[in-house]
Amino acid sequence: MAPPVRLRSGPRALLAAALSITLLGACTSAADETTDPQDTAGPATCTAAPDGTPIAGAPPGPGDRDIATNPEIATGYRSGMTAVRTASFAVTTANPLSTEVACEILREGGTAADALVAAQMVLGLVEPQSSGIGGGAFLLHHDAETGQVQAYDGRETAPMAATENYLRWISDTDRTEPLPDTRASGRSIGVPGVVRMLEAVHTEHGRTDWNELFRPAIDLADQGIVISDRLAQSIADAAPQLALDAAAREYFLLPDGSPKPAGEVLTNPAMAKTLSAIATDGADAFYTGDIARAIVEATNTTTGGRTPGAMTVEDLAAYEARERQPLCTSYRDHEICGMPTPSSGGVAVAATLGILENFDLSALPPSDVDADGGVPDAAAVHLISEAERLAYADRDRYVADSDFVPLPGNSLGTLVNPDYLAERAALIDPGRSMGKATPGNFGPAPLGTPPQSPEHGTSHISVADSYGNVAAMTTTIEAAFGSFHMTEGFLLNNQLTDFAAEPVDEEGLPVANRVEPGKRPRSSMAPTLVFDRTPAGDRGDVRLVVGSPGGSVIIQFVVKTLVGALDWGLDPQQAVSAVSFGAANTPVTGIGGEHPAVDTADDGNGDPLVQQLRELGHEVSVAPRSSGLGVLERTDDGWTGGADPRREGVVMGDTGQ
Repeated sequence: MAPPVRLRSGPRALLAAALSITLLGACTSAADETTDPQDTAGPATCTAAPDGTPIAGAPPGPGDRDIATNPEIATGYRSGMTAVRTASFAVTTANPLSTEVACEILREGGTAADALVAAQMVLGLVEPQSSGIGGGAFLLHHDAETGQVQAYDGRETAPMAATENYLRWISDTDRTEPLPDTRASGRSIGVPGVVRMLEAVHTEHGRTDWNELFRPAIDLADQGIVISDRLAQSIADAAPQLALDAAAREYFLLPDGSPKPAGEVLTNPAMAKTLSAIATDGADAFYTGDIARAIVEATNTTTGGRTPGAMTVEDLAAYEARERQPLCTSYRDHEICGMPTPSSGGVAVAATLGILENFDLSALPPSDVDADGGVPDAAAVHLISEAERLAYADRDRYVADSDFVPLPGNSLGTLVNPDYLAERAALIDPGRSMGKATPGNFGPAPLGTPPQSPEHGTSHISVADSYGNVAAMTTTIEAAFGSFHMTEGFLLNNQLTDFAAEPVDEEGLPVANRVEPGKRPRSSMAPTLVFDRTPAGDRGDVRLVVGSPGGSVIIQFVVKTLVGALDWGLDPQQAVSAVSFGAANTPVTGIGGEHPAVDTADDGNGDPLVQQLRELGHEVSVAPRSSGLGVLERTDDGWTGGADPRREGVVMGDTGQ
């Protein structure tokens, strides 16, 4: 391992630049930035290219709170964004401040692992509705020197005192729903995992001193971050729930109880203290001692009439981030590596692509391709949505935390076997939607299929360092603002609501994703790495680093982007910006109405794509789809990146060299 790198650029200068980006509400051009005179490491390259227009900032419109397709509040669409090209390193996150901090780490010689740590700490401040140290994450990392792909599981766990009815009712003698509801009660809070996971990744792959990685976020917490339009809208949307928690109310609301507006500066000295402790003493400072006791106290509180959870300090002290075997499958001339269980994202993406490999999607490209990705072909949307229905059907039935629930054949390979997926592909009628798919038959069914509870919002980071390492990390506190419980400057997740509340189905069969002590709830997060294949069929160079927030719709966002890049030749920004479409295992097919190419008037009845899909039997929704995709693509001379126009993110790297 090389000696640690120490940051030489001033974090306060970085803070000033980052705050200016937020205040302007738009990306600043690299030409508008100046070099920090104290910076002797090289040019000030970590500035956002002029790759888009500001977030709209308009209040959400009709359909923007559709829980099935829009897990977080929608905030517009930036038309005309163009791909950012960099020489040797690149990073994209969902917020300009986080991206710039990560980029500075890379510029000073840090690794992808280092950049992830710094980015996550800042995201918890600037995008607290989406992720933070009170939540969990999944991460894929590729080590350029060894060629190894590693999957890191930082998913939250259920307390050891949790029962299968933990989310259903207060107790066996008080069979009423937890108050004020399951999500906002202590019952939704899982043991957080992201801090322990990031420490493990940094230990293996970091170069920069651990404590250096926290300095930008500590400065931001002390000096304040400016509330962006997106955060302001999210606060307004959740104000009644945030008001139930004293710490959340003080931080996010004005004294009269109204939401703090865009432009207001949020200082967070409690978070600065928490981050300082973790920076000094490592993850143990979070999982033991004062911070752990504060988490348990906040989880188990009854203030405001909230039903307490059952988390203990022992639950926190015992938490382990796990390294798992990534799920790597083939797709045409590429190798796709995704997360294994307890995420269902990797297997659902792989199964969808394996089904689609039986069709020639390159013959069905989008038309009128422009910077925003053009207009999808209705036949392609039909095939992809049908393949997703089939993949979701198996995911819903069989996939959960495989440490507790055996998979068919005791392997994810059963669900992505090419022969099996060819049989699934044969079920697709090119002329008619199946509406809802039936799960595959793997013999007598020991498991039931419950009604699906909605999953919610997250954030994503894609990063490539100058050493050739890449990483994709999807990180979450589940729904916007998690459980609304706040302690020591950060919000606690509501991740346990990703479990099925009902432990058995209508036929009395146990549900795979039911609550069990110490179990990790199923997720749809799908950080993904794509490699080219060599002529001999071996793994070649990294091709793409991909991921998105979006709850259960993440699978569809990632599939759309992979098909756009690999089958249709779209550059990363076009693939990200393109119309969002897809389906879970319901008759509804989503066509993202936030995109300028989609005519949402009269429920889309005048839109040609929507009309054609309805003629094929699809029940089409044109509600906005709030993805947050971040994609990097390796090129012959560096990297090309795209950030989602539906959020605030940008791509940065050494564009000035």
